Amino acid sequence: MKLSPAWLLLPVWFANAQQPAGWYPHEGGRLEYRVGIRFGEEPDTMPEGWKFGRVSAVAVDAAGEVYVYQRGKKADPIVVFDAKGKYLRSWGKGMFGNPHGLRVDPRGKIWVTDNGDHQVMRFSRDGQLELTLGKKKLPGTTPETFNRPTDVAFSPDGRHVYVSDGYGNARVVRFSYDGRYELTWGTPGKGPGQFNTVHNLAVDSAGDVYVSDRENNRIQIFSADGKFRRMWKHLGATQGIFITPKDEVWVITHRDNIENLTYDTLAGRIMRVDRKNGKILGAMESPGHWICVTPDNLIFIGSLTGNVFRWYPGWLSKGLGPDEGLTPQK
Repeated sequence: MKLSPAWLLLPVWFANAQQPAGWYPHEGGRLEYRVGIRFGEEPDTMPEGWKFGRVSAVAVDAAGEVYVYQRGKKADPIVVFDAKGKYLRSWGKGMFGNPHGLRVDPRGKIWVTDNGDHQVMRFSRDGQLELTLGKKKLPGTTPETFNRPTDVAFSPDGRHVYVSDGYGNARVVRFSYDGRYELTWGTPGKGPGQFNTVHNLAVDSAGDVYVSDRENNRIQIFSADGKFRRMWKHLGATQGIFITPKDEVWVITHRDNIENLTYDTLAGRIMRVDRKNGKILGAMESPGHWICVTPDNLIFIGSLTGNVFRWYPGWLSKGLGPDEGLTPQK
């Protein structure tokens, strides 16, 4: 019996139909950015012999200066660069047990969390210590103590400072700007208002507080006084949250907490999220522990790989071929 052409093609069609799925699409569409993977080190303008260790946080002030908070012994813990990556100043040697979070408040002050010595500190732009919360090397659950705090955020009117207290405790603590204790919420667990690693937080223009409940693979959202509003459970194990003055929500996240820890933050994604409903508006791959977004749409990522990534809008129309690596970063 002579087979028809259709029968001859069947084995090929069947084989193709059995092929496993390949790359998944970018959630919400691809964010079209390019990246400089060694901001602050290419070109290297730091003092001779300096290099980053693990970079736990990065933030940008209103003047465009970039603050890098890092754990290595070959540079000061806080290193400041101009917008193009030129070294400006640094401080903090011997001051911290384990650097974790860094934020710039609306007044231009620099706040850091030290989850090794259980403290939160506020500095001037030139590194003068102005305020310390918590007792050094004394973990606790009182209004005067923390247990491995992770991050800070600020109310829209500038009157309140929120601290995620974070690895050892499972709570958010609110203070006045000058450091007076006001209130706290959160207990260990998986229910609404309960936490398992309060890793990061941010505040929107309405005063709602977005809390990365990382090991529970979710973000919980609260009123300014800690009343539970809603939660997002579809974004994975969120490392960092950043909300712009225009209420654009950005996260650096991982598929789940186990993948995050197993890959040591390498398998992350940057996502832009709709503040109203949590819808993912765009995504792209990036390792990362911390995220900061500037008014001119630059994305800075602090990575435990020992890098600061500077993402800038742009997309290649073709491969670079033999010119790859020769074109300067914008």
